[in-house]
Amino acid sequence: MSEWIDFVKQGLSEYPLYYGHGTDNPEDEAAWLVSHVVLGDTQPSADGITSDTLVKDDLAEQIMSLLTERTQQQTPLAYLLKEAWFAGHRFYVDERVLVPRSPIAELITNHFAPLLPDTPRRILDLCCGSGCIGIAAVLAFPESQVVLSDNSPEALEVAAINTRRFALTDRVSLCESDLFNDLDGRFDLIISNPPYVSREEYQGLPEEYHREPEAGLVSKQDGLEIPLSIIGQATGYLNAEGLLVLETGYTWPELEKATVDLPKIWLDFEFGGEGVCAIAAKDLV
Repeated sequence: MSEWIDFVKQGLSEYPLYYGHGTDNPEDEAAWLVSHVVLGDTQPSADGITSDTLVKDDLAEQIMSLLTERTQQQTPLAYLLKEAWFAGHRFYVDERVLVPRSPIAELITNHFAPLLPDTPRRILDLCCGSGCIGIAAVLAFPESQVVLSDNSPEALEVAAINTRRFALTDRVSLCESDLFNDLDGRFDLIISNPPYVSREEYQGLPEEYHREPEAGLVSKQDGLEIPLSIIGQATGYLNAEGLLVLETGYTWPELEKATVDLPKIWLDFEFGGEGVCAIAAKDLV
């Protein structure tokens, strides 16, 4: 019932929580929590819940338990529910991977228009984590194949769960690799949301971020080491008309300074987000 959303919203508002792992405010988070418990696997929303929606005692207990853990432990709700929504799809997540929140989702739903001249046949999701970016991309391009690559075997276990969830084992392959070291062949599209947070920035992040795997966030050289390595190596793995889409978050001004002579497009997003650039293979060369 809708009263439960109001109750959870009030409960969340009484604690110094941070919202940035699927929602950005207590009302949306309350709707997500209650709709997950009451309605199951539907898109998180208050739309299906009315004052007439019956919340049985066992469901009420689940709501209270989740609210308590969210407020007392400051654990991101995505980890408590073992789900995150990305590009309109529901993914499995747990503490082995970052919670999906990349603005690249908007690029995927728009089929990377107008950046890609043709449908990408072979896609690489580099530093894939849960695999959400690569899987959402291959769902957007039904004729494509994708490689999900990460140096974390634990992250690849989660990516494998999501690959099976979407019945994509014939179109998705997984590779444990330190960046490009163990990858073969070339790609029409490389998408990467790598670690790009400096140690100093990481130490100042809200508690919710410290529940995520540090290795998925922190990069040396003030956050630039991994993004610069990707830029330096990507040319050997892109086809002639290929494209690199790289996310660097708030580190983007420093990356721009470090690569000022490299042509790139810093992308704008209708629904918020920054620090994503597109670089053509010919410019990387």
